Amino acid sequence: MKSLILRTVAPLIVGLMVLFSIFVLLRGHNEPGGGFIGGLIAVAALSIYGIAFGVETVRRAIVFHPLAIAGAGLLLSTLSGLVSMVFHVPFMSGLWTYPVILGEEVPLSSVMTFDIGVYLVVVGAVTSVALSLEERGED
Repeated sequence: MKSLILRTVAPLIVGLMVLFSIFVLLRGHNEPGGGFIGGLIAVAALSIYGIAFGVETVRRAIVFHPLAIAGAGLLLSTLSGLVSMVFHVPFMSGLWTYPVILGEEVPLSSVMTFDIGVYLVVVGAVTSVALSLEERGED
């Protein structure tokens, strides 16, 4: 697309959308949201960026192949489930730890690593489909 307005506003919109997707991802293990919704918001941001600047610009921006991102997310989600079996609790049970970082107790869980894995799977898989569709539209 050759729209000067879209090319000017797209970086701001994309930045805000990615920031919001990370917010939704990180609050998802305690409140509504999570990896799936956060991933869809991130893909929408990448799609806007692709419409404004082209598919090759998006491919350079994400560095890795989208399906490699999805594979890494699937591996992370699986590992977060297997960690529970190491501690002799049922598969996919949530495990929590409370490290003190800069004097503040921070709750971390295997649920969060599962959500991050889902986020990466959604971003990788849906971005792959979106980029394929946008490439076909440029022909």
